[in-house]
Amino acid sequence: MKNSFTIKINFTGGIISPGELMNILSAAASAGIRSISFGLRQQLFLKGLNEVYDKLATELKERNISFETGAEQYPNIVSSYPAEEIFITKTWLSEGVYKDIFDAFDYTPKLKINISDSKQSFTPFFTGNINWVASDSQHFWHLFIRFPKTNNIYEWPDIAYTNDIAIMTKDIETGIVEKSALFYDTAEANGPLLYERVMLNKQYNVKPAETKITLPPFMLPYYEGFNRVNNQYWLGIYRRDEHFSISFLQDVCALCQTTKIGQLCSTPWKSLIVKGIEEKDRALWDTMLGKHQVNVRHAANELNFQVEDDCREGLALKSYLIKHLQKEDIRTFGICIGIKTRRKSEVFSSILVKRKPMFTLGSVGFFYRYDILCAKDFNPNERTGFTFSHNNFKWKLPKLLRQAIVDFYAHTITRQEATVSGLLKRKESAHKEETVEWIHQCPKCFSVYDVVFGEPENSIVPGTAFVDLPENYCCPLCEESKKVFVPVLKSSLLFVG
Repeated sequence: MKNSFTIKINFTGGIISPGELMNILSAAASAGIRSISFGLRQQLFLKGLNEVYDKLATELKERNISFETGAEQYPNIVSSYPAEEIFITKTWLSEGVYKDIFDAFDYTPKLKINISDSKQSFTPFFTGNINWVASDSQHFWHLFIRFPKTNNIYEWPDIAYTNDIAIMTKDIETGIVEKSALFYDTAEANGPLLYERVMLNKQYNVKPAETKITLPPFMLPYYEGFNRVNNQYWLGIYRRDEHFSISFLQDVCALCQTTKIGQLCSTPWKSLIVKGIEEKDRALWDTMLGKHQVNVRHAANELNFQVEDDCREGLALKSYLIKHLQKEDIRTFGICIGIKTRRKSEVFSSILVKRKPMFTLGSVGFFYRYDILCAKDFNPNERTGFTFSHNNFKWKLPKLLRQAIVDFYAHTITRQEATVSGLLKRKESAHKEETVEWIHQCPKCFSVYDVVFGEPENSIVPGTAFVDLPENYCCPLCEESKKVFVPVLKSSLLFVG
């Protein structure tokens, strides 16, 4: 609406203290704002009518709260920190490492920056322009450049040390911005040229990336409700209309302060996560949710959607599609469904529903049609792989979306079967001599172990090589140890036919 405004407030990495959020909420409430929302880049939005803008801006400035109005000049730094401890395991990347990186940024970035653990798929890897992904080597990071306003991704040949992320990011951004004709909004953006310019005469702690990073398959966890981790709970809060009331969030902040919870996390799914809830405080959170009638057990197929920030049309289309998915009881586990209504916007998705006008008059579109696009291998961290269907009327979308979802599962099954087939072939090749020609025999009772048959009655599946049997394996007849078994040519036994 032309008579309204939108203010954006960044939380680096999606982390905000309850006290800081309470300060923002107080300023908003003083100006008559009743709700806030979170964005795809883990930022906060305040929206209101123009008549209250001056009061709100004054309130924020008096509280020393940095904000941006209208067009986004300074994107938020996205991180996978909200998933740390709850969706990520067996990783060297801890809370302290994240915060050391954030503290090292001594400037406000103009390009989009993502900082992600490679052991998760909750946070997008490549929706930024400068994308850092943790390597398997402790404290070293892979780097992927997605040049602004393009789909061109360049993989940096070096991995960089944690302490150099901030300064390298600054130098890379400077190199792109100062030579925008070379690197900005052009299909000719040259990664090796950027690498050469950035690394020239610079002393970073880097080393060659000897292997390419292996990212996990996309799997969206259920990020809502009370969930137990070790001896504590975390709480995920999702709102169907993306609006969180000021009064509710004020109570959330107050309860955090009362129960000594020092931070809140906003997610790329426009939700809020509260970590570290003690068992003794669980009832207090239940009571607070009940007070505000906040539901925390929505259907999974609602949580799978990504919609552009502050997009009423996108939310309406999402609601329309969810209604049909639920009516038909369609499974959407593992799929990210995106909705795109604006040019040049970026939506993270396995399957993308894209709205486009048949013609425009000024900035107003008329007679909308819809395309359904699928990411390469249905992986939302990839670019568009193919167009599933185009120029459709809205009423056809539910059926077409169902068909695209069926294709997703068919593709998943095919990939899994190919993976299993490949593993079996490698295993067969590795143990060809044993599986084809040899068996192992107990010298006491002459019982045999044949890899072809295994011992299903003892939970040993067919195809299990003798060397892969557990150390405590023993003869099922006389209980002699595995160690005394001897290899025997299968063809030498009389019963082989």
